[in-house]
Amino acid sequence: MPSRIPRQSAVGGPNRPGTDAVLSEELASVVSGARRRALRDGDRQIDTAHLLHSLLESDPEVRAVFDGGPQVARLLGYLVQRSIGYGLRWQSAVENSGAGPMVAGGSWSPVAAGAMEQAYERAVLRGDERARGLDLLAALLVDSRSRALEVLRHAGVELPPLLERIERGHEECVSGGDAGWLRSPEG
Repeated sequence: MPSRIPRQSAVGGPNRPGTDAVLSEELASVVSGARRRALRDGDRQIDTAHLLHSLLESDPEVRAVFDGGPQVARLLGYLVQRSIGYGLRWQSAVENSGAGPMVAGGSWSPVAAGAMEQAYERAVLRGDERARGLDLLAALLVDSRSRALEVLRHAGVELPPLLERIERGHEECVSGGDAGWLRSPEG
């Protein structure tokens, strides 16, 4: 198992491989989408709301752990409002003051950098070499300063059941289950 990695190395660094080596193909796509969204929105940093938005748009495993299509639609609607209006309150400030590690096209908010680090650590604990979307989603729920957490609460997402569905999803992946849980969040 790799040694503990400093938080500031969330997207690569001297102690471990770069982003592509520690993210699944799907999660690397999510990170690229979050980067593009931050640039397009004129935000100074890639924050956890950018990551959540990109996860919901592009990762079917992540969408499947929510309480049905209406909840995902409500979340996406709120995130779009954030980027075109509500988000203007956030554009003038970073998600927790302080500079995060630099990435192409912007920097990570400290909370987003921490979430990326935790996603990788969850993957390692599960015995996987690459973090997946569910790892990142779980990591977004840990830090009370996370804008993603604020978005989820505002949209009425109940966090304990969401965490249970995330853990069930990981158990299915580890045990080689048939992923039937992806079709029904209750199931």
